[in-house]
Amino acid sequence: MRGPVAGRYAAALYDIASTEKVSPKDISMVDKVEEELIAVDQILQENIDLQKLLYHPQITPAAKKELLSQLFKGSISDVTGNFLALLVDRRRETYFSDIAAEFVALANAGRNIVAAQVASAVDLNDKEKGELNGILARLTGNKVQTAFTIDPSLIGGVVVRMGDKIIDGSIKTRLASLKEALKAIS
Repeated sequence: MRGPVAGRYAAALYDIASTEKVSPKDISMVDKVEEELIAVDQILQENIDLQKLLYHPQITPAAKKELLSQLFKGSISDVTGNFLALLVDRRRETYFSDIAAEFVALANAGRNIVAAQVASAVDLNDKEKGELNGILARLTGNKVQTAFTIDPSLIGGVVVRMGDKIIDGSIKTRLASLKEALKAIS
């Protein structure tokens, strides 16, 4: 249920943020809300006591909203503050991290940015990362925002995840395929 709930709330917030007017000198409201959601999510992830208070079912929504108001007063926009209050009123605060992630995905899609996770057996140097980014940008026709991780179990090669697509160029997978082919022959 997390996916559909997060998707609906993120889409609604994205619609509001994309139509909200800001002064020409400021960044867009979508960018501002995205930064604020990431910052709030990081604070929640780092503070277990705050999570316990915010997610506790016996603490009243009014007390939770007061806590959030005091905590983020002056540091987040009205759009984000009102959204947090709405989540508390609807008892959807436990979905916040998923909603923030969905919002970031929507904002990136609006900017024609594709998020990619690249796992490699060894740490790639800057030149290799740049070349891989260039290849992924040509494949997708969009800008690519890449997160690199190291997974020694791959033995060699890389595995690229972009949304629901996976490009597996790892030696581990090739060896597994070879093993299955040899089993089929026997």
